[in-house]
Amino acid sequence: MLKDKVTVVIPCKNESKGLYTCINYLSKQTNIEGTKVIIADVSDETLSINWLHKAKKDFKQLDIKIIKGGYPSKARLEGSKLVETPYILFLDADIFLTKSDIIEKCLQVKKSLVTVPFYTDKPYRWVFRTFDIFQNLSTIMGTPFAVGGFQLWNRKTYWEIGGYKEDELFAEDYSISHLINKKDFKILKIKGTYTSARRFEKKGILWMFRIMIISYFNRNNPEFFKHHHNYWF
Repeated sequence: MLKDKVTVVIPCKNESKGLYTCINYLSKQTNIEGTKVIIADVSDETLSINWLHKAKKDFKQLDIKIIKGGYPSKARLEGSKLVETPYILFLDADIFLTKSDIIEKCLQVKKSLVTVPFYTDKPYRWVFRTFDIFQNLSTIMGTPFAVGGFQLWNRKTYWEIGGYKEDELFAEDYSISHLINKKDFKILKIKGTYTSARRFEKKGILWMFRIMIISYFNRNNPEFFKHHHNYWF
């Protein structure tokens, strides 16, 4: 059973029905019964709070715990402090696992950090395929990049490299994943991990690629990740 191997940590703020859909797909993962799901939430909209509690009520096959979160890095950190299983899956609230064996197959890889490719809606699907190229090149150069939307960590390794830092406000997923040894990192080529295109719609594709490149060149500059760079606004 997955409950003995992995705990899922989800940062959340005002995700409304999207969070409910995320949990719905999660609840359909093979052997998921009894698995602890920690939702680190700071929602301040009534509708989102209602959806959050509806998810806890409706998906009894999951052991859902709601705690106070913050920006994604702090939310993930607070959730990770409560994990006792050998593995932690950091999953974003807008990530839908549409195939039921994704978590099981990732756990079979036996690496300290595993991630998967994403797909989204047209006309933005090509963006993630372009990102795949950048991600592979980054790994070859010894700075792995696992998007925070899906990071499966060996808990021991996660804490050995320091875990998420609560004062990081931007690209915190790259800040932590680039510290992993590339030999202990795997991008599992498995289909079925969907996310919306809202980031591209909001910020623009060129902005996203530009800031990704800037993040790479600042990978050894801790102060860079402590500023939001207008990402959240």
